[in-house]
Amino acid sequence: MQLAGPGVFGPPRDRNAALAVLREAVAHGVNHIDPSDFYGPHVTNQIIREALSPYPDDLVLVTKIGARRGEDASWIRADGAAELERAVEDNLRNLGLDVLDVVNLRIMFGVHGPEEGSIAGPLSALVKLQQRGLVRHIGLSNVTATQVQEGRALCEIVCVQNQYNLAHRHDDALIDALAQDGIDYVPYFPLGGFSPLQSATLTHVAQRVGATPMQVAIAWLLQRAPNILVIPGTSSVAHLRENLAAAKLALPDAEIRALDGIGKGVAWRVADDRGR
Repeated sequence: MQLAGPGVFGPPRDRNAALAVLREAVAHGVNHIDPSDFYGPHVTNQIIREALSPYPDDLVLVTKIGARRGEDASWIRADGAAELERAVEDNLRNLGLDVLDVVNLRIMFGVHGPEEGSIAGPLSALVKLQQRGLVRHIGLSNVTATQVQEGRALCEIVCVQNQYNLAHRHDDALIDALAQDGIDYVPYFPLGGFSPLQSATLTHVAQRVGATPMQVAIAWLLQRAPNILVIPGTSSVAHLRENLAAAKLALPDAEIRALDGIGKGVAWRVADDRGR
């Protein structure tokens, strides 16, 4: 989504820079990219196609449907059967594919996050598109644990994509339950939502381990559970390389405890080399 224009709407300021980010990512072994045709709309999928098609055999494009963009850049719920079919067709056309690897059904019941309610209607419509051979695998996005359970009773769910990071820990129990069943969890906004106090804790940990705060936030997610797939957005090659370096950062247990306190509202103090 960072490859579109401001507000995830319209073209990027620098199309060549967006192309370079995608090509650099794949060159460094990234094989999971998180697009959607409502980014732009259409813009980022078209850029992905230009940058990477024909796609590497191991590249997995995990798109989302269930919303559309208004002319004023607003986000509008769009999960009727005809709307979902059109969204799948738009993704296929703009990505230049015959079938989509994974499609996440984005649930838009709540404005600011997941909200309870049956997802049977839109999910059943997506299952029909899967049965037609347009979609290989189905995931869910912006959902509650109850909705995940409902979805799994209707079809195989291969991943769940919700907001989760150091400061937003509401899905702790869901992550652990999904891990037991081998279902991937993909946190969106993995680097967002920190207050100044929380950022200070993150900064202090980063200083102690010799990394940037954002690298520490990514490393914490990677160590949080084996089923977490991180999707930090970036619009520059420099930030991409910084994000990738976080995969090599192993956080000590004491620093993990300090970071865990951010999401739990606990002030942790970790001794530095001089015992402070």
